[in-house]
Amino acid sequence: MPFISRLLTTSRRETPALMRLALPICGAQLAQAGMSVVDVMMTGRLSATDLAAVSVGASLWLPLMLFMTGTLMGLTPIVAQLLGGGRTEGIRPSVHQALWVALALGVVAALLLWSVVMPIFRLMEVPEEVASRATAYLAALAFGMPGVALFQALRAFSDGMNHTRPSLWISLVGLGVNIPCNFVLIYGGDGLTGLFGTGLPAWLQGLPALGALGCGIATAISMWVMSLTMFAYTRRARAYGDIDLWRAPSPPRWPLIAELLRVGVPIGVAIFLEVTLFTLIALFVASLGEITVAAHQVALNYTSILFMLPLSLGMALTVRVSNTLGQGRPEQARLVAWNGILVSLGVAGLNSLLLWLTAEPVIALYTHNSEVTRLTLSLVGLAMLYQVSDALQVNLAGALRGYKDTRIIMLITLLAYWLVGLGGGHWLGQVGLAGWIEPLGVHGYWIGLVAGLTVAAVMLGERLRRIGKARAHDTFEISRD
Repeated sequence: MPFISRLLTTSRRETPALMRLALPICGAQLAQAGMSVVDVMMTGRLSATDLAAVSVGASLWLPLMLFMTGTLMGLTPIVAQLLGGGRTEGIRPSVHQALWVALALGVVAALLLWSVVMPIFRLMEVPEEVASRATAYLAALAFGMPGVALFQALRAFSDGMNHTRPSLWISLVGLGVNIPCNFVLIYGGDGLTGLFGTGLPAWLQGLPALGALGCGIATAISMWVMSLTMFAYTRRARAYGDIDLWRAPSPPRWPLIAELLRVGVPIGVAIFLEVTLFTLIALFVASLGEITVAAHQVALNYTSILFMLPLSLGMALTVRVSNTLGQGRPEQARLVAWNGILVSLGVAGLNSLLLWLTAEPVIALYTHNSEVTRLTLSLVGLAMLYQVSDALQVNLAGALRGYKDTRIIMLITLLAYWLVGLGGGHWLGQVGLAGWIEPLGVHGYWIGLVAGLTVAAVMLGERLRRIGKARAHDTFEISRD
């Protein structure tokens, strides 16, 4: 039967299974993003200085957390392949090694946040009061970094076991804890009195308003609540079959740790490179004026929300490909991978349609400035192209992670994002083509993003084509697999 016919046959039964995994992941991503939104909204209502402190602080701790998350995502294909192959006895020690790695990463991240932030703020020329409050915010939040790292390790285990709903519910628990803790710690007794009246106990009315520091404490509490809840769930739930995860802790085993790092570190680096790409573009765009900055942020914020579904689809595709490879069915894994790519194209088309239909009313929620609105709408047209290339590259990367082929993702990310995306975007935005095209401003950066993501999609697609075909014929060898 021709490949296309087999792909269409596979699609009818594979697509529902893929979406059942992806939708809870998407919900969890949105819930975790919601915590950042709540932090910004609640500190912004207290003062502009606290809002600036939390925003600047987030630009330091979020990349660290995403690097940890990416590294620990290496556990998902390991667990999924062991599960698919029926080698469940190897899952528990692999998870324990991931927990050792998570604890080490969390402690290192905390130490970095305690020790190096003030020199960075001085280098960035952050105003003294903002830097002082941001340092306090990060010092408090640092206590939560080991907790969130342990949560991400357990989440990677659960996802690899085809059980993605816990990450959704526990992320919602984290959001539910974050909101009241934020309220109490950011606004203190005055905020509680304004909400509930003067009938509160005196000790509650006397609580100080901690501002950005309180926001950091609340975030750290939420991180540990999510971690401990995930621990309790994995200990008691029957969804994990006969894997008694907490029967006896395994000491560090360097071969298993090395395998996790070999698969996971390139994922973490690739995510870190992507985050820093957008951070640097925001810094370059800042020189183009406040109208341009506002339009860029509105367009990017809206498209980032839409990106959650293709991102979640890519994470689910890693599980499906890994499971199928673990079952010893490389030809079927090839079909599963390319079916996921077709589904991602459909999702990208849906996102582009949503942009086209909802751009004006959604932008109106962000701003009433007519200049910002016009510029944002002009970026939305590029954002529609951006959806297609971004959905393709993130799902192609997800499929390759299922093959544990992660180093090539890191290299392609470096080339496509930084050389084509950032370099090309800066050239078009600030320099232009002498005698041909004048500098395009923010549009040049967005064209660079589209070009970089498209190059990444083409290169990752060729890699997946080669590796899938070769694996199906047992001729392609990746690292030690």
